[in-house]
Amino acid sequence: MFDALTDRLTGVFDGLTGRGALSEKDVSNAMREIRVALLEADVALPVVKDFIAKVREEAVGEAVIKSVTPGQMVIKIVHDALIEMLGGEDEDGTAAKLKIDSPPAVIMMAGLQGSGKTTTTGKLAKRLKEKERKKVLLASLDVRRPAAMQQLAILAEQVGVSSLPIVEGQLPVDITKRALQSAKLQGFDVVILDTAGRTTLDEQMMNEADDVAKIAKPQETLLVADALTGQDAVETAKRFHERLPLTGLVLTRMDGDGRGGAALSMRAVTGLPIKFLGVGEKLDGLEVFAAKRVAGRILGRGDIVSLVEKAGEQMDAEKAERLARKMAKGQFDLEDMAEQLRQLQRMGGLGGIAGMLPGAKKAKQALAGADMDDKVIKRQEAIISSMTKKERAKPALLNASRRKRIAAGAGVEVSDVNKVLKMHKQMADMMKKMGKGGMKGLMGAMGGMGVSQADMAKMAARNGGMGGGMPGLGGPGAPGGLPGLGGGTLPGGLPGLPGAKKK
Repeated sequence: MFDALTDRLTGVFDGLTGRGALSEKDVSNAMREIRVALLEADVALPVVKDFIAKVREEAVGEAVIKSVTPGQMVIKIVHDALIEMLGGEDEDGTAAKLKIDSPPAVIMMAGLQGSGKTTTTGKLAKRLKEKERKKVLLASLDVRRPAAMQQLAILAEQVGVSSLPIVEGQLPVDITKRALQSAKLQGFDVVILDTAGRTTLDEQMMNEADDVAKIAKPQETLLVADALTGQDAVETAKRFHERLPLTGLVLTRMDGDGRGGAALSMRAVTGLPIKFLGVGEKLDGLEVFAAKRVAGRILGRGDIVSLVEKAGEQMDAEKAERLARKMAKGQFDLEDMAEQLRQLQRMGGLGGIAGMLPGAKKAKQALAGADMDDKVIKRQEAIISSMTKKERAKPALLNASRRKRIAAGAGVEVSDVNKVLKMHKQMADMMKKMGKGGMKGLMGAMGGMGVSQADMAKMAARNGGMGGGMPGLGGPGAPGGLPGLGGGTLPGGLPGLPGAKKK
C-alpha cells in the first residue's frame, strides 16, 4: 500500500544523504517534495500542513545544518514525525491494548457494509483465543444481510470458538441480551458483537448501534474501515465517532494497492488509536498496529522485529527443537531444508519477507529482476519431494542417474536438481558454523540484520525463549541477510535463491 510513497520519499532522502552539507534552501526543497508526496498519497491536507510545519521547524535548526550527517538527521526527524502522526507508541511499541479485564468483556464491531467487519471479527476471535488464551463467544447482530449470521457461525467453527445459536426473527437488541446472558452462564471471557452495516451511514443504523451499545456497555467499540476507500474511510470514522463512542480503529485491506493516505490521516483526524491492520482474507491476517514499525516500512527501513515475531508465531516448537539438536551435531538434511522452504511460504513468501527487510524496494526489484517468486520455492520443494526418504537423509547418494529420475518426477531439468543440492550444501555448511557458534552465532547474525539486543530480549520473552536457533528461519543467518535462504547475496540484503529461471 505504501510502495508509491516509499519510492517518492526514498528519492528525496537519497538526494539529501548524497551531500556533505545542507543549506536551508536544500531543506526547503526537500520539504516541498515531501509535501507533494504526502498529498499524492491521499493524506488529508490539514494533516500534511501540520506534519510539514513540525518537520521544517526542526530540520532548519542549527543542529541539523551543522551536523556531520545532516541528511540522516532530516530522515530521523521525518521518521519521528511519522510515528507521532500515526499515534505515537506506548511502552511495548504498539497501539493501546484491548481492554478486556472483567469477564465477560464485550467488544463491539462497527462499520459500513463491505468493510470486512465479519471477517475481521473472526480474525480477532482467533487472535484472542490463541495469543491471549481467552474463551470467546461470537454473536451476529446483522439480521438484514443474507446469510450474515451463517457466515459468522462458519468463521467461528474455523477458528475454534463458540458462536451464539441463530434464532430467526430476533431483533439486534434481543440478540445482544441473549449473548450477554449466555456468556455469563457459560463462563466466556470475551463476547464479540458483529453489528449490521449499510452501504452508507444512515440514521436507522446509528440508532440501532446506539441501542446495542447502551445494553452491552462494551469495553471496546472498534470501527472497521476499508483502507482502500482513502479519505472516505476517514470521514466515516469521524461521523461514527460523533454518534458512537469508539475506542479504536481496524484498517482492512492494508495489503491492497491503495495510496495509504487513510492510514496516515486516520489517527490525526479522529484522535482514535489504530489497533489492528487487516491483511488478506486468511484468518491469521491480522497484525497489531505499531506506529514505529509502520513508519520504518514507509521510509524503506524495513521491519525486522515483525519479521522475527512472525517467524516465532509460525514456529513448530517440536520441529524447532529437533532441528536445534541436529544443528548442535552439525547435521542438516534435505528434509530439514524442505521444512524451511514450507516455513518461508507460511511467513508470506519471498515478497512478504522482502517487504520487511531494510532496503525493501531494492530487495523487491532484485527479486523481480532475477525472475524470482514463490513458484521458485514451490519448485524446489517439489524437487525434494521427488526424492526417497533415504536420499533426503543422505544427499551423497544422489548420483547422476538418481538426479535424472528426480528431475523427471518433479518436471524440471537436471540442472534445477543440481541447484537445489548446491543450495542445500551452502545451508548445511552454515548450519555447522551455527552449531559450533551456538547462541553467540545467532546473536551476531541478528545484530547484523539491525535487531537490537533490547528487541531480541522482548521477542524472546514473547516467544517463550528462542531455543537453539532463530524460529522458523533455518538458523544459519548470514549477517546482513535473511537466514536460511542460502545463495548469492541480492541487493538490499536478501540472499539469492538458487534455482531461479534465467531471463
